[in-house]
Amino acid sequence: MALMSGKEGRVFYLARITMIAALCVAILVLGGARMGMFSGMRPDNLGVIAGKLAACKPTPNCVASQADKSDAEHYIAPIAFSGDATRAWELLKRAVIGMERVSVVREAPGYLHVEQTTRLMGFVDDCEFALDPAGLIQVRSASRLGRKDFGVNRARIEAVRARFEELSK
Repeated sequence: MALMSGKEGRVFYLARITMIAALCVAILVLGGARMGMFSGMRPDNLGVIAGKLAACKPTPNCVASQADKSDAEHYIAPIAFSGDATRAWELLKRAVIGMERVSVVREAPGYLHVEQTTRLMGFVDDCEFALDPAGLIQVRSASRLGRKDFGVNRARIEAVRARFEELSK
C-alpha cells in the first residue's frame, strides 16, 4: 500500500483516531455498566411513611400514583383491584417479580420494593408498590441517575398493570 500524503493522509489519520476513540468509549461504557458504575446509590427515603410512598423529585424521571393528579409529568393511576386484597397482592408480586432484570430489595406485608436494571447500561430504577385498603395498589417508579428516563418508568408501571390484569383473569 502506498503511503498517503497531504489531505488524504490527514483524513485517514482522523478516521483512525475517531475509530479508536469510539472503541475506547464503548469499552468504558460497557465495562462501567458491568461494574455497576451506573447503578447509583439506593435511596434512603423509600417505604411507606404516614400511608404514602416517597414523593417524586422535580426531575421528569419518576412516576407515582400519589403525586398530584394535575402533575401530568409525575402522576400515574394506581393499580385498581376488586375482591380479595391478599389475592390481589400475590398477583401483583407475581407480575412484578416475573419481569426481566428485577431483584427484590424489601418485601413486607402490603409493601414491595424492587430494583430493575436496564439491559445495556445497567442503570437501576427503584419501584415500589403499597397495598391501599381502598382497593388500590399505590405505585412509584423512579430512576436513580439522570434527569430524563424517556418514559421508561411510566412504561414499566403500565407493563406491571397489564401483567396484573392478565393474571387477574
